[in-house]
Order: sequence, then C-alpha cells, then structure tokens
Amino acid sequence: MTEATQNRRAGTAAHGTPYDAQSGRTQGGRRGSIDLRTEGLPGWLDPVVEAARTVRPAQLSRFLPPEDGRGRQSAVLILFGEGPRGPELLLMERAGTLRSHPGQPSFPGGALDPEDGDPRTTGPLRAALREAEEETGLDPDGVQLFGVLPPLYIPVSEFVVTPVLGWWRAPSPVGVVDPAETARVFTVPVADLTDPGHRVTVVHPGGFHGPAFTVESALVWGFTAGVIDRILHFAGWERPWDRSREVPLDWRS
Repeated sequence: MTEATQNRRAGTAAHGTPYDAQSGRTQGGRRGSIDLRTEGLPGWLDPVVEAARTVRPAQLSRFLPPEDGRGRQSAVLILFGEGPRGPELLLMERAGTLRSHPGQPSFPGGALDPEDGDPRTTGPLRAALREAEEETGLDPDGVQLFGVLPPLYIPVSEFVVTPVLGWWRAPSPVGVVDPAETARVFTVPVADLTDPGHRVTVVHPGGFHGPAFTVESALVWGFTAGVIDRILHFAGWERPWDRSREVPLDWRS
C-alpha cells in the first residue's frame, strides 16, 4: 500500500491544509463545517493526493504571492469527476465582456467574500465552492474537498489564487447560470489533456510562453493551463509532447 493510499484511507488532508486532525474537519461558515477528507476517493486520484501533499510553491509557478501581502485573495475549484471516458475535469469559459481574463477557459472560482472567512484557513475552501455554485450551478453537497495547492499569483490581475482540489462524488447538473459571467460550462477528459496531440505552447506578443491545451473546441492557456500542466506532471500522468508546436495569441488575449 502506498503512503498516498494509507493517507487516503486514514482521512489525512493533503498539503497540510487548515484542518483539524482531531475532529477531521475544518469549522465554521454559512454551510457549517467543511470536510477536507481523502478517505473514500477513487484510487486513480492517489497520485494527485500525493502531489498536493508534497509539491512546493516554486515547483508550480515562478509567480508567487508578494511577500508584502499585496493581491486580492481568491480561490478556484479543481474538480475531478468520472465521465463516460474516465477521469475528467470541470471547466468553464468566461464571458467575453468581463474585464478580467475575458473569454478564457478557466476553473470555476473568484475572489473571497468576507463571509467566506479567513483566507489563511478555511476561506478559500468556502469561496471555491460558493463561486462554483454561482457560476455553474454545481451542488456543493456533492463535492468532497480533499486538498489544496499552494497559493499562486496572477500578476496581470493581482489575484492571489488558492487552488482547491475536489472529487465530484455525487455529480449534479451544471450549466451557465449568469451569461454575463459565464459563456459555457464543460468537462474535459483527463485522457484528452494528457494526449500529446492536444498539447501546444502559446506565445503572447507580450513575451509570455506557456503550456496550453486544445480541447473541447477551446484553447486552455494561462493560469488554468499552467496548473493543469503541473498536476499532470507531478501526478505522473504527463506524456512527452512537442513543446515547439506554438500557437500565437494576440494583444486582446
């Protein structure tokens, strides 16, 4: 039995998240206690649990939260489910009229509200579920949160983003709730994300080069693609791909 499997069966939280080991849950919030549990997860998530437990911030991105505390606290929900083609991720496409990252595919998520609580403890967990419900209609009661990744920074929007990992234990219908915020909601099979034929490098006129995915009639790039790329790598799911295959972006991206 691997250490990840032992942790999962024992209910150990990934990455040392704000978590009460005695009670097995984090406390407070509009919906009461927030469980952060790894027991009962499907075995194929073991590598993700282990990666979340061991990965360090600098291994995920060179853009880390400013030491002086600047940046707007936010969270995204990285929700793993199981579809007709096996493991999959829930994504959405942001409305083209938004000021921040218009038209980009992304994880559900957004800024913390005061009622979400302390951004250093349970605030990101509540924010990730709340924003996912507001943007996609997801039923949070069907989601099992099992870990978080270290907070990262998006310089262009000055967001400090905590990626929250979830298992879609009881899938619920999802779709566009507010067209002013969301253009569409879709799932992507992990098999497509690991397929070298769906992997490219995007090149922005401003000098940015980064991993991207051509899936579900969308170009997933930027912060979202970077996090997916690192999860695939540290979970051991990455397959060799041609990094010289480039897709140019324009200034509006």
